[in-house]
Amino acid sequence: MSPSFEESRLTKLSAPRQVVVVGAGVVGLSCAWFLQEHGADVTVLDRSGVGAGASWGNAGYITPAMSAPLPEPALLREGVRSLLTPGSPVTVSGRVSAATLAFLAGFTRNSTGSRWRRGMAALAPLGLASIPAFDELVSGGVAAEVHKGTFRIGFAAGEDPAGLEHELTTARAAGQPVRYRYTTGHEPPFSSRIKQILHLEGQRFVAPGQLLDALAESVTKRGGEIVEGAQVRSVGFGPGGLQADTWTGSPYRADAVVLATGAWLPELARRLGVRVPVQAGRGYSCSVPLAEPINAPVYLPGARVALTPYGNRARVAGTMEIADRDAPFDRGRLDTVLRSIHPLIDGADWADVRDPWVGARPLTPDGLPLIGATKVEGVHVAGGHGMWGVTFGAVTGKLLARQIMSGVAVPELAPFDPLRTG
Repeated sequence: MSPSFEESRLTKLSAPRQVVVVGAGVVGLSCAWFLQEHGADVTVLDRSGVGAGASWGNAGYITPAMSAPLPEPALLREGVRSLLTPGSPVTVSGRVSAATLAFLAGFTRNSTGSRWRRGMAALAPLGLASIPAFDELVSGGVAAEVHKGTFRIGFAAGEDPAGLEHELTTARAAGQPVRYRYTTGHEPPFSSRIKQILHLEGQRFVAPGQLLDALAESVTKRGGEIVEGAQVRSVGFGPGGLQADTWTGSPYRADAVVLATGAWLPELARRLGVRVPVQAGRGYSCSVPLAEPINAPVYLPGARVALTPYGNRARVAGTMEIADRDAPFDRGRLDTVLRSIHPLIDGADWADVRDPWVGARPLTPDGLPLIGATKVEGVHVAGGHGMWGVTFGAVTGKLLARQIMSGVAVPELAPFDPLRTG
């Protein structure tokens, strides 16, 4: 039988020895670490520094049971009015570019029940392998604290948990060991407005900054190099073969390159045949003290806001702002996130807000990541994970490293082909 086009694209005469990873977020650093597991010499280049994109200030959830494609009929039913309403959990702000319009058109096209189910089926193998991949990082020497805990998800009066329960049962049907139960009654930090609480077992959470530092430290200890302030302007073939060119300094020679630049992916990947729009969906976070500190995550789906233990405080993370990836921090947007949960959380000191942050999540129109080879031999993509960059970061690195170093297509990555139409 003749090889398929995909198999032909991935065929290698020998495993790459020198690999350049562009992007030092959780996905890029995970790729670098697992490439080292296969014996590659790795250099990581980042335009700013470790975790400067969407990784550092997110909620730190490792929740394969809750990971679903963002385009879905319920969001579509909320309609354009929601997108254009200031204060909505999902909103469009700033100038709407042609690229944003293309993304929104694709998002609408993919917001059907059948496409959502196909997306859930595609993500299922990643979900099954997500937590074991983190366990492999830790057992391999990454000094990250990956915490267990019961996630509590609070529903106010009139809010229906059926949508979330459908996601959980779909994940369970795909083979994930999803366990949950309901309680009623007052449980701090929820206020009396929360009438029903879903307790989700078997998930994990991390402090993203600590995870990133631990990953970077492990990569460098094992002989890798991380170069901060190295903005890559192009990837292609020069006189000496494949190389990554930066705006300053000499090119970085490589046998293979991985682009893991998050919301900035189109800058480099579009000329390599990747046509799926990648839109910045900006999330905001900060930290606040609670009268009774939490020891596991809390989620408020009505407001789409997450709370995670953050030292002796709680990190509050939320909103999906469709905006320019480089737009300045909008304190008003963060204040809107906080106001949305004032009535739902007791014991928070809203006057003591620290660690304000904004990061651009990389969204795709079909809600699925881009993982695999581009049309240029030796150049690969790992990005577009949306809200699930931490959840799927380690398993993305593990599977893509195997594919790159073996030259054999990994079946679990087939639905995430970067050359698909989206």
